[in-house]
Amino acid sequence: MYSVIIKKWDLDIIEYQEEVKVILLNRANIVLGIYEMSKGGISGTVVDIRIILGVALKCNASSIVLVHNHPSGKLVPSEADKAITKKLKDASNLLDIGLLDHIIISRLNYFSFSDEGIL
Repeated sequence: MYSVIIKKWDLDIIEYQEEVKVILLNRANIVLGIYEMSKGGISGTVVDIRIILGVALKCNASSIVLVHNHPSGKLVPSEADKAITKKLKDASNLLDIGLLDHIIISRLNYFSFSDEGIL
């Protein structure tokens, strides 16, 4: 997913402003689209679970991937990152929408909650 999303990211601001995007996928894991959730400041931005799930329902997405960048370039998830992942996973399960991953990206690399077994 990193190769898909990095092409859609403004690399001029990836190290200056935090952004959140959601990759929407169908049952065959084909990308239906990428929703630009929010842009924030240097150390944070808004992640609204209701908006994410509303968009997923409107797009008839079977699953989603949450993606955000850390302007610092450090790919270690914060406690807030872990909390929002758990909250989104629990809420999406109620609607039978799979949360496949939460990916933190930088210009050159990424951290995957799924790959690390913490999703």
